[in-house]
Amino acid sequence: MQLKYTLLLLALSLATTSIAQETTAQQPKRVKQLPPADVNILASYYSQDGKHSPVTGGIGTEELTDVTPTIIVNVPLDTVTNLNVNFGMDYYSSASTDKIDFNVSSASSSDTRTHINVGLSRRNSISRVTKSINAGFSTEYDYTSFSAGLGWAKESQDGNREVSINGQAFFDTWHIIYPQELRGRGDLVSTDKRQSYNLSATVIQVINRKLQASISSDLVYQTGLLSTPFHRVYFREQEEARVEQLPDSRLKYPIGVRINYYLSDYVTTRFFYRFYADNWGVIANTIELETPVKIGPFFSVYPFYRYYQQTAADYFAPYKEHNLLQEFYTSDYDLSAFTSHKVGLGVRYSPLFGISTFELPFTSNNSMFKSIDLRAAQYWRGDGLKAYIISTDLGFTIPSAK
Repeated sequence: MQLKYTLLLLALSLATTSIAQETTAQQPKRVKQLPPADVNILASYYSQDGKHSPVTGGIGTEELTDVTPTIIVNVPLDTVTNLNVNFGMDYYSSASTDKIDFNVSSASSSDTRTHINVGLSRRNSISRVTKSINAGFSTEYDYTSFSAGLGWAKESQDGNREVSINGQAFFDTWHIIYPQELRGRGDLVSTDKRQSYNLSATVIQVINRKLQASISSDLVYQTGLLSTPFHRVYFREQEEARVEQLPDSRLKYPIGVRINYYLSDYVTTRFFYRFYADNWGVIANTIELETPVKIGPFFSVYPFYRYYQQTAADYFAPYKEHNLLQEFYTSDYDLSAFTSHKVGLGVRYSPLFGISTFELPFTSNNSMFKSIDLRAAQYWRGDGLKAYIISTDLGFTIPSAK
């Protein structure tokens, strides 16, 4: 596997070098002022509680809090090439995963996930084709993940249509942690590796001055360890738990439609529908509606609502409703049949000339604090899980270096 990562990183390095050389060769001789870099600082606070923790077999607290700071930087390297860097951390505290060890505060009671993704894109203004490449890494107390991706997009001559295709691969390695009472019994799962391969295609079409629509389709294939080693499952015939067991492959095939309609100078509607199915028996439908309302030229509010419904996976059953003859079994309520609702409100302030300016060293002009976006939402689903989330997005522009 180490050889696979080495070859993958080498291929990304060669591709990046090739793009950079091609860009340099086609740069105009005349020096032009590059557009400013965009910087977004995002943060969110999430809190949930419920009574169906998979760590304790489908019963027990699901209390969890998560704080997520993220920085996204988009830097123009020249007039046609952009560098994008996404770096973030998730700090969480979980009462449910703390039950991996009974009556002992385990390593999983709180942890920090760190992730970074770096992408490079280049647009050919003559063919109107944009090509991109990206690589990422994330780590947590019980897993490490590497990712790599390629993208291609083409815009129509009149600018009213764009077709894009993207591929992404993830290579994950688990640090296997079993429930406390099941340790020392050998390997209870067959591997510590998981691979995921995503292929997506999207068509965006401007229909008229008021209506824009898009359709997207994905094909996701996963293989390896798809169960969670510290999830317990209890059976009718015995008191002792077993480790969750799920198939070593999964195929997902969602399709979505998005429609944006400009009602007036003050109101826009955004509608989204997504159909999802997989070979584990889960079929789901998602409907989202967001309605931004402008209050003055620079201030807007946008209420939003999301409805979700899914059927249960073939391998799900509640606490002590599995039987010992089953090959695969889980009591994770994320794989149960349920409906959920999410409702919230967002507020955005984005003045034409920014909120304020400030000076940074090594830049030719003042940097700008250009916008602020605040969102709050409440989430609940039919099995009793409830959550709320508060998030913010601070937007900045930073001019190119002197």
